[in-house]
Amino acid sequence: MDYGKFRYEEAQRLKESRKKTVQITMKEVKFKPKIAKGDFDTKVRHMLEFLDEGHKVKVTLQFRGREMAHPELGTKILDAVIEQLGQIAKVDTSARLEGRNMTMVLSPDKKASKRPFSAKPAEAKPQSLNPKPILNTTTEMENQNAEDENIQDSKEAI
Repeated sequence: MDYGKFRYEEAQRLKESRKKTVQITMKEVKFKPKIAKGDFDTKVRHMLEFLDEGHKVKVTLQFRGREMAHPELGTKILDAVIEQLGQIAKVDTSARLEGRNMTMVLSPDKKASKRPFSAKPAEAKPQSLNPKPILNTTTEMENQNAEDENIQDSKEAI
């Protein structure tokens, strides 16, 4: 067998195996103890996107000055992050204080199904596409029929 051909086939096999591997990167999101609600929600939304893409997320809470005296504020924020992410993320490394920073590492939970709100809901169609609402109960249908009759009566009166 030709050695050049062997090297080529070996290189092709290695190239094919590299295609199948998934690159998992670490994304970092930084918080401060005095973060506002809107900023918090935005950062959590970014974390959801990172986790959906399959990345790990390092959550860093930075303390400055006298904020070091109240690490419970940082723990409270990190607990709120875990609560917001729910079943989508699992905690790899729990929150721990390292100098002036409190860090925690989250990774996507493979067992969790896709987020129910990641897809656009079916009810978000414009009203022009669905002019009549679907009625579920007979009383609703009777009410709708009565309203239709009232509209027709008013049109005939005009």
